Amino acid sequence: MSLVLLPTLACAEVTVIYDSGATQPLAPYLEILDTTAPPIKPALKRGPKLGAADINTLLPIHSPGLSPGPVTARSHNRPFVRPFFLIGSDQTSKQWLIKHRDRLKKIGATGMLVQAETLADLQTTAELSGGLPIMPASASDIAAALGITHYPVLITAQGFEQ
Repeated sequence: MSLVLLPTLACAEVTVIYDSGATQPLAPYLEILDTTAPPIKPALKRGPKLGAADINTLLPIHSPGLSPGPVTARSHNRPFVRPFFLIGSDQTSKQWLIKHRDRLKKIGATGMLVQAETLADLQTTAELSGGLPIMPASASDIAAALGITHYPVLITAQGFEQ
């Protein structure tokens, strides 16, 4: 029975949900995984080649529209499956992370480092996280969609809090 379905699955088309127009080929990121194959040349070259293992290509991290500051606790009606938090590399975010780290671990929260200038900022945040998963990424789109202008902030299924 599975052999009958295989050709059908192989012919399934990809559905594009969103394309910003700045889409880049995935192939250059996969080069690092296959050392036996010759390097894959992207069809469209936009700026310098980004290496999958070079953390410096992520820096600096900026999230226009977001800045350190107070967040008023409020509820929302968005069904988030997993709590997540936004922090920067500023002193307020570092202190907040240290203060709330145990609770964040307990509730299974995932973090986004939304502002960092240097590799030292990334390393300090990783050290302070105590093992919490935190990914470096801009969060301007998320913040705009949620109406958030400041961090650090915890977003749960119940609402926003600091």
